[in-house]
Amino acid sequence: MNQTSQRLAIVPPASTAEASPTHANDGSLVLVGVNHTTAPIELRERLAIPAARLADATRTLAQQPGIREALILSTCNRVEFLTIQDRSPESNPPDLLRFLQDYFAIPAATVEPHLYQFRDREAVRHLFRVASSLDSMVVGEPQILGQVKESYSVAHQVGAVSTALEPLLQRAFSVAKRVRTETQIGSSSVSIASVAVELARKIFGSLRGKTVLIVGAGKMAELAARHLIQQGASCILVANRTQERAAQIAGQIADQISMQLANGPIEIQGTGLACITEVIPFDRLYDQAARADIVLTSTGSPKPIFDRAHGQSFMERRRNRPMFFIDIAVPRDVDPLMNQVEGCFVYDIDDLQQVAAAHLADRSRESAAAETIVSREVELYQQRLQSRDAVPAIVALQQSAEAVRQAELERINSRLAATGAALTPAQQSAVEALTRSLTAKLLHPQLTALRKKSEE
Repeated sequence: MNQTSQRLAIVPPASTAEASPTHANDGSLVLVGVNHTTAPIELRERLAIPAARLADATRTLAQQPGIREALILSTCNRVEFLTIQDRSPESNPPDLLRFLQDYFAIPAATVEPHLYQFRDREAVRHLFRVASSLDSMVVGEPQILGQVKESYSVAHQVGAVSTALEPLLQRAFSVAKRVRTETQIGSSSVSIASVAVELARKIFGSLRGKTVLIVGAGKMAELAARHLIQQGASCILVANRTQERAAQIAGQIADQISMQLANGPIEIQGTGLACITEVIPFDRLYDQAARADIVLTSTGSPKPIFDRAHGQSFMERRRNRPMFFIDIAVPRDVDPLMNQVEGCFVYDIDDLQQVAAAHLADRSRESAAAETIVSREVELYQQRLQSRDAVPAIVALQQSAEAVRQAELERINSRLAATGAALTPAQQSAVEALTRSLTAKLLHPQLTALRKKSEE
């Protein structure tokens, strides 16, 4: 990460006088988590939260003592917990480390060395960078923004997002859109899917005529399959525990092929090869898998679905023709021991980072521009929050001045009426305008000073 991360330390929040003004009226903003740079995949897969459990995990986190609002972001590359916590010196700080230990049944000593923590301003910066894909394994990939929005939707549904996180998250979405619009960081971005295809090309040299098996309904696997078709794959097999979902994916890929076939066969490096799709019943997965040169897995299985014995069986039936496994699931679908089988090549989500790193240099200029946008947006967000903190004092001063003005007008009008010299409607209007103008001019230095003091 570009930011300086801190090891998680469960310490009391700063007192009101010393606290950062980021959320002075709403509590302290605290973000803790692990990602692909701080924790190995073995730990991340133990912390990974399936979509079906995300609502329960978010609700449970929000119900912890001292936590007002909460959001959980769980992807292949990161698990992060964004919270608004009580600032009151009388309250005990939430024990997030204990929550992780209890909810995930992982000893604190196992997870603590890999955790990073950001507070207030730095937490805002980190969230903006994550949503803008500046903290991703592959900088510029578009999937992360959708994942943050999905986490927000779940947190909103369970009532874990309210007055503090709501505007922060909406601003994060706007910042991500601005980065995507004002820079070229996403114009040639390399997704995890395209990185997987590049690895496959390194194994086979050419992907012309290769057969690909997609196991699971993951979006990344589907995207990778499309990249493989463009590189020459001739057959896409699809297997999923739900037959209807497998047919849906196969249909979507077939539709894309049909669009490309509008003017004839798909042209793959001038070969004119066409690609076909086929659904494989999940109960025949192990019988049919040996047909595939490339296997893309992205299931939600809690344990591997392919092991070393499967690899040995596949190699016997393939007469030792190489077989490439791209495992983009967390937890992993392919036992790492399969790499020991001659002819089997297994790459998991962490391995993809090595290829992704080769593309980062091409995006350094755009990343720098995006970082500038994020830094400016952090400052603007801080100014809005600080100006908001000054609003009650400004309103009180304006109301006090208006009360004095009205009282003085009533006093002078009463005196004039008693002497028979009451003002005409035109004179009354002129005096009204004059006193309003004088009051505004007299208040201007005080209001400016209040706003400036708040910003400082």
